[in-house]
Amino acid sequence: MAKTTDITAATAQLSDSRTQEALETVKKCITLFGAVGAIVLGTVAVMAFTGHQATSFMWIRGAILFLATFLLHRYHSRASQGSYKDFDRLRTLSAIVPIAIIGVDLIPGLCPMWYAVIQGLSALALIGVAVVTRGSALSAAFPSPGKK
Repeated sequence: MAKTTDITAATAQLSDSRTQEALETVKKCITLFGAVGAIVLGTVAVMAFTGHQATSFMWIRGAILFLATFLLHRYHSRASQGSYKDFDRLRTLSAIVPIAIIGVDLIPGLCPMWYAVIQGLSALALIGVAVVTRGSALSAAFPSPGKK
């Protein structure tokens, strides 16, 4: 069970202006990731309805990445309330997902170039999350449970 002083210290770190600014930046990056995902899905839908090629890969991947935004927002929300576990999940996903996006985009012939470019832009938003969550403000606010 956590001591009252540990909880008070964690609450103080989360209310710090640098921590709040970093968390707000993370939220904006996640929102940008979702907006790009919505643009991808909208573009695929327009292409499909106008008779252009829209493969099931484009639909499924676009939907999964767009829906991942809601999971990332949930992790951010809980991390903003002090959950180290959700902060760690957010930090981990923001590092792994861009690598996966770019790695799949590099497979020749799997998706059109425009699709790969837009998905790559969404990966940049998550790279921003990865950088900010590893910065000094959030590292101080969320010390590893073994380092307290």
